[in-house]
Amino acid sequence: MNKNWKPSSWREKKAKHLPNYSDEKELNLITNKLTAYPPLVFAGESRNLLKQLGDVANGKAFLLQGGDCAESFADFNPNNIRDSFKVMLQMAVVLTYGASCPVVKVGRIAGQFAKPRSQDTEKLDNLELESYKGDIINGIDFNEKSRTADPKRLVQAYNQSAATLNLLRAFAQGGFANLKQIHQWNLSFADDNQYKKRFEDMANRIDECLTFMEACGINDENVRQMNETDFYTSHEALLLPYEEALTRVDSTTGLWYDVSAHMLWVGDRTRQLDGAHIEFIKGIENPIGIKVGPSTEITELLKIIEVVNPNNIPGRVTLICRMGADKISSILPQIIREVSKTDYKVVWACDPMHGNTIKSNTGYKTRPLTNIISEIEQFFKIHRSEGTYPGGIHLEMTGQDVTECIGGIREVTEDDLKSRYHTYCDPRLNASQSLELAFILSDFLKDERIRLQQSSNL
Repeated sequence: MNKNWKPSSWREKKAKHLPNYSDEKELNLITNKLTAYPPLVFAGESRNLLKQLGDVANGKAFLLQGGDCAESFADFNPNNIRDSFKVMLQMAVVLTYGASCPVVKVGRIAGQFAKPRSQDTEKLDNLELESYKGDIINGIDFNEKSRTADPKRLVQAYNQSAATLNLLRAFAQGGFANLKQIHQWNLSFADDNQYKKRFEDMANRIDECLTFMEACGINDENVRQMNETDFYTSHEALLLPYEEALTRVDSTTGLWYDVSAHMLWVGDRTRQLDGAHIEFIKGIENPIGIKVGPSTEITELLKIIEVVNPNNIPGRVTLICRMGADKISSILPQIIREVSKTDYKVVWACDPMHGNTIKSNTGYKTRPLTNIISEIEQFFKIHRSEGTYPGGIHLEMTGQDVTECIGGIREVTEDDLKSRYHTYCDPRLNASQSLELAFILSDFLKDERIRLQQSSNL
């Protein structure tokens, strides 16, 4: 713990991608109010996640991190939360069963309200306004009132996060995640395709295993893992006044924790060694994600890892690599080599979404599933070549039947995009595409687990 650090230390550094509030007094009144609000998550939960991510860093587990590009106030609905949780459960079971590997589940949910934008303003006809930067900052409607940064939105974001977390805990611990319910988790797949059949076969085999275990006296009453699951939350630590207000000293350890989420990450656009965002996250004890894009300067990245994780705690830092299918093979190997030379215990995760965004012929921003799969496949091949462990995946996805990414078994074409294009920011995988990807990913991961097993036997 840095004794000279405090939650407001970031204010002494240059901060990028923060909104300009016209009424600083109102902002201060609201953030002061938030400092007295109950924590959204608990320090002990973040420590549990850190331990599980330590297993990932050591090649003993796999990180599944996914959820909305940007949560919205308008789409806040228990069914949407349930369906997103359900598809995460499905994907985790597919990965666990297919690769015989524990899966750490972390949602981009209950706090993913702020988004950095390439341009501070956008122009429509002759009107130029602030860009939409997430519901915690301003509104998506293109008018001056909506696009003005409003501090009261911080309270609404907190309240929605609290309600979302309450429901997620109920799902995770109240029986919904019981493996006996696996057939009821089934989200829509096209009839008669290889992945639907694989899921049904897998579910039937799990049923057989559960029946056998019950006959041996092992059931959901005496083994919590059969009836419950661990589910953690994460978001980008972008809006620092909000994060500062929800950073508290843990009474058990005397250390600082950001209690807005179990895990926080810093984006590619705010990853400056001498910047405000790195200054903030270095002082909290939560597990930290660092986005690593094509513009990453390796020497600076190594210094950031050292600053954020000076004690080299396994699982403390997750490097979320977002290169693009056309760039990953020429950039990532050198980064892996340089990090490996230091013996830093990091989690290597792949974000195959952000580097594969294109504009369709119909004018919609989209992501081809073929490119997403290609980047994941290259990610695994590169780590195999370098002798390192590809420890996780980071996806923008939803349990809703949207048409935002093109491709998949239930193929979404460019002409289909307009039918259910609901994202507030970037295109997301729908439930069918997410599950399809999980099966493909499980095959990659299974091969990796076999390689690790063979290596350990040498």
